[in-house]
Amino acid sequence: MATTELERAQVLSNRRLSYAGLAAFLPTGVLTTLLGPMLPLLIARWQLSDAQAGNLFLVQFFSQMLGVQLAGVLMARRGYRPAFLLGLLLMAGGSATLLMGSAALGMAAVGLYGLGLGMIIPTDSLLVAEISPPDSRASAMNLLNFFWGAGAVMCSLMIAWAAAHGMVPVFLGFVSAVLIVLAVAAWGLQFPAASRAGDGEVRWRELARNPVIWLFAAVFFLYPGAETAVGGWIGSYVARLGPLGTRWAPLMPAFFWAALTAGRGLGSLIVSDIYERRILRAGFATAAAGIVLLLVSPSLPGVILGAMVTGLSFATLYPITVARLSHHFGVTARSIGAFMFTLAALGPAVISWLVGVTSQATGSLRSGLLLPLGATVVLLVIHLRDW
Repeated sequence: MATTELERAQVLSNRRLSYAGLAAFLPTGVLTTLLGPMLPLLIARWQLSDAQAGNLFLVQFFSQMLGVQLAGVLMARRGYRPAFLLGLLLMAGGSATLLMGSAALGMAAVGLYGLGLGMIIPTDSLLVAEISPPDSRASAMNLLNFFWGAGAVMCSLMIAWAAAHGMVPVFLGFVSAVLIVLAVAAWGLQFPAASRAGDGEVRWRELARNPVIWLFAAVFFLYPGAETAVGGWIGSYVARLGPLGTRWAPLMPAFFWAALTAGRGLGSLIVSDIYERRILRAGFATAAAGIVLLLVSPSLPGVILGAMVTGLSFATLYPITVARLSHHFGVTARSIGAFMFTLAALGPAVISWLVGVTSQATGSLRSGLLLPLGATVVLLVIHLRDW
């Protein structure tokens, strides 16, 4: 009887933690993609060049990379609770202060919520995976990523509405308040202890001689970079198409993220191990075609169609890559994963920044967006062979 009661209490505790994890990933999706719809507004507010605007991405994702490392240390030494709560509070502080002053203060705010994102993304992902029953773990992770995507779509829609009504600071304050409430609500929950699996150290020298590890590293660097660059810069790209583009610019990332989110929902139903390689090849090929379409289209409808094709094509590629990493390296993937998550933060920082630098140097944002196109083509080439 006592054992049954303990089991029921544990199930209830895990269920509450799962709800907290899902709830946390909604504003995480908002803040991860915030610079996309906000970029035209920030450029105008602070009189930024494209190169200076690209620095915002650099600050966010380098801070996120640092957050990943900090989260790893905290989870190993103190468990999930400190990393989870601190991540939420850092995100709250950054979103609340983004528009409170100069461009320099705005950069600091982006760095602050970027640090929080770096802490919450791996912490929340590992937490939900650990407390979910083995037979529903994949479903739980799909649902978690769906919440992230819903936040990304919500971000673009709400920024567009808030900008039209002069309420962007109110929206950011609301996001900050939600994060604080989540932190307070999660404070009293029972988090599992830190995982201290005694599986031995990863033999990095041996792994370095395995070409597969470098292929995975390239994918983890290039794919998030291409995805973030397209989603982050497409609003600014459309804003330069004329008066109609200016009005539609804040909404443009929503088309991209909505297509990506819908694709991930469908992907959970149709993706199987047998067809993973075919899906990866078809996805990267179609995504490249989508980026080409949005770059060559002279009209807004063509750009919207290109953005949606790209988002839908990208949808299942990252989840499949993470699953393949786990399958290929087994239990060692937990340690290798920290390195890959770091690359997944570095790629968006570098590629999104280079889009701005290239645009500034050439006087054409279209030229800058050739970088995520090139990254997507390289990813297609990488997956033409079986590995």
